[in-house]
Amino acid sequence: MTLIPVILSGGAGTRLWPVSREQHPKPFIRLADGLSLLQKSFLRAVGLPGVAEVLTVTNRDLFFKTADEYRETGEIAVPLGFILEPQGRNTAPAIAAAALTISKAYGPDAVMLFLTADHLIADVAAFGKAVEAAVKLAQAGRITTFGIHPEGPETGYGYIEADGNDVLRFVEKPDLATAQAYVASGYLWNSGMFCMTAATALTELGHFVPALLKSVEDSLAVSRRIEGEGQYQIELDAKTFAKAESISIDYALMEKTKLAAVVSCSIGWSDIGSWNALADLIPPDSAGNSIEGEAFLYDVKNTYIQSTDRVVAAVGVENLIIIDTADALLVADKAHSQDVKQIVGQLKAINHEAYKLHRTVHRPWGTYTVLEDRANFKIKRIVVKPGASLSLQMHYHRSEHWIVVDGMAKVVNGDQDLLIATNESTYIPAGHRHRLENPGKIDLVLIEVQSGAYLGEDDIVRFEDHYGRV
Repeated sequence: MTLIPVILSGGAGTRLWPVSREQHPKPFIRLADGLSLLQKSFLRAVGLPGVAEVLTVTNRDLFFKTADEYRETGEIAVPLGFILEPQGRNTAPAIAAAALTISKAYGPDAVMLFLTADHLIADVAAFGKAVEAAVKLAQAGRITTFGIHPEGPETGYGYIEADGNDVLRFVEKPDLATAQAYVASGYLWNSGMFCMTAATALTELGHFVPALLKSVEDSLAVSRRIEGEGQYQIELDAKTFAKAESISIDYALMEKTKLAAVVSCSIGWSDIGSWNALADLIPPDSAGNSIEGEAFLYDVKNTYIQSTDRVVAAVGVENLIIIDTADALLVADKAHSQDVKQIVGQLKAINHEAYKLHRTVHRPWGTYTVLEDRANFKIKRIVVKPGASLSLQMHYHRSEHWIVVDGMAKVVNGDQDLLIATNESTYIPAGHRHRLENPGKIDLVLIEVQSGAYLGEDDIVRFEDHYGRV
């Protein structure tokens, strides 16, 4: 039996702003043990018996950060595959792309286990037993989902009515009274994880959403595939992939197929869908407060505070969520934790960078941190990984001054090729082609001072790039 875990990593996690951003979404959120939700999902996948490969479907822009997260775990004992979407089209096209890829590589009988990148499973042993049961159902031709025994009425989850392993129906997120009735009747929470063979997936997708499957097939046929040592990546063609209907696997398939089955389980599952869910992971003090970071409280009750950079003080409040990051502060009533996404919508409507980027931004070559951003100038701290380089590029509207503070920089500045040591600098006028590279074996750290009438990140023309961004 060939088992391929497929990690679907495409959610934005807008209810977990300001930690979750478009370019640093929910799967990358670190928990108190130092591991991200994505890393936990990956470790669950590689820990299963019989795994031939771990395949991840994610956004093209998040590939390098995802690969870095996996490498950090030190547990890459199986080949890795990546299907890179030019834009999100929901879960049905992602699952179709994975099924086509796996069927071609391993045959139609390969068993696919679709896992979420941003959920938490506390009981890994129980999860392994649930997967074992799901695999048997998949090999019998069923499309199996995992139903979670409810811990109480929850309005943020879909539910499954089941008779043994047979799914009777899927139901949408209910109001509180309906959720209470569902729990009393023995309904299960719908976890959003699935198990099926490649053949079953392709047959059913071809029956219910043939146009979607054809669009994904067309995209894969003209997509670029890059092979590496123990790893490959498929960059889906944007034009053809955009023709695939944006629809969830629930609507496209699960609510229509007669092959739906369910494995009921208690695995300590949570979709971490709000700050309240994260707060529940931190043991509270005697007043019901859960704290991550340094906080000083007076007459505070039932409040969750997270702050990694600054001291937070709270006086005479209760039932609040306080999330402090380097460039944004969230204060919300716990009863309205689901409404944080409304703030993200407002930020996105005016194209405010806080919906998309953190002050520290990850790039394939390293990171940059915005230290100060004012009219006509911006100051960044840039860290380039050993052996990495930025693209050969040019800016129309800004000049840059680079000062090396640690390491050695190899620089292209117009017609010049330079080596710049610690405490040395170079000036790059607007319109000059330039490139920054770290030829050393330690991180290159420099301060960049930008000046000009327009300092947006989109003022960049790339001529050459090691990471395919031209």
